[in-house]
Amino acid sequence: MTKTRKQFGQHWLRSEKALAKIVSSAELSQSDRVLEIGPGTGVLTRQLLTQAQAVVAVEIDRDLCQLLSKKLGQIDHFLLLQGDFLALDVDNLLEPFPEFQRPNKVVANIPYNITGPILEKLLGTIAHPNPNRMDAIVLLVQKEVALRLCANPDSTHFGALSVRVQYLADCEFICDVPAKAFQPPPKVDSAVIRLRPRAIVHPAQSPRHLENLIRAGFLSKRKMLKNNLKSTIDPDRLTEILESLDVNPQARAEDLSVEKWVALSDKILKTTTPAD
Repeated sequence: MTKTRKQFGQHWLRSEKALAKIVSSAELSQSDRVLEIGPGTGVLTRQLLTQAQAVVAVEIDRDLCQLLSKKLGQIDHFLLLQGDFLALDVDNLLEPFPEFQRPNKVVANIPYNITGPILEKLLGTIAHPNPNRMDAIVLLVQKEVALRLCANPDSTHFGALSVRVQYLADCEFICDVPAKAFQPPPKVDSAVIRLRPRAIVHPAQSPRHLENLIRAGFLSKRKMLKNNLKSTIDPDRLTEILESLDVNPQARAEDLSVEKWVALSDKILKTTTPAD
C-alpha cells in the first residue's frame, strides 16, 4: 500500500462497491472528457479510462505523479498534470493537447480540507458563475458536506453553502461511503454526490447583493432573519417584505428556499435603491 501524506489529506479508497458507484454516477460515454482531481494511486483513474474518451488527472504529490506515470503513462488517452489544482490554469495547460481540451465532466475523490475552494473553482460564485459549465461533477466528499450541499429548506443541514451551490447547480446525494472503505480510514464518514451545473433558474437582479445577503442572513443560524439583517434593512420593512413573499416574519435563514432568497434580495434591493 502506497504511503499517504497527511498534508495532502490522502486516504486511499479501497471499496470496489464505492468505486463502481462513483463511476456509474458519472454516466460516462466514449465522447466524455473527464477531469480527475487528486487521482492518488490511480484506482479510480483506471476505471475512468475504460469508459471515457480522455482523462486529465491533476495530482499535487510528485511521488504519486511518478507512480502514475509508470502505471498509466503509456495510455494514449491519459494526461497527467502535476500541481495544485486550485493554483493551476488547467484550460491554459491543455491548449497544446487538443484531444484533452474542455473536459465536460469531473469525477474525483477530493481532499476534504479544500472541498469549498474546489467547488468554487468548478462552479464559480453567485456573482461570477463559471461560464464553462460541466455536464456533471461527481465527487466523493465528507458526508456532513454532502448533506449540506443537497439539503432542502427547513433542514438543519441547510445553510449558506446549500444556497450558494444550489443557485448554480442541481445537487443529488448518491450514496454513503463509510470510513472503513478507506485506508487509512478518515475520522468521518463520506458520501458520493452529483452536481449538474445549469443555467440559473431564477437570476438575482444583483448577484453581488444576493451573496452579501446570504452571508449576513446565515451569520447566526439561531437568530431570526430580521435580527441578522437589521443592519441591512429596517426590521419592520423586512417583516412587510417577508409577508409579501408568504414567508413567516419569524423565519430563520434556513427556512427560505433558493428562490425565496432571490426574491428577498430583489425586493430589499428595490426598497433600498433610491428612485431616479
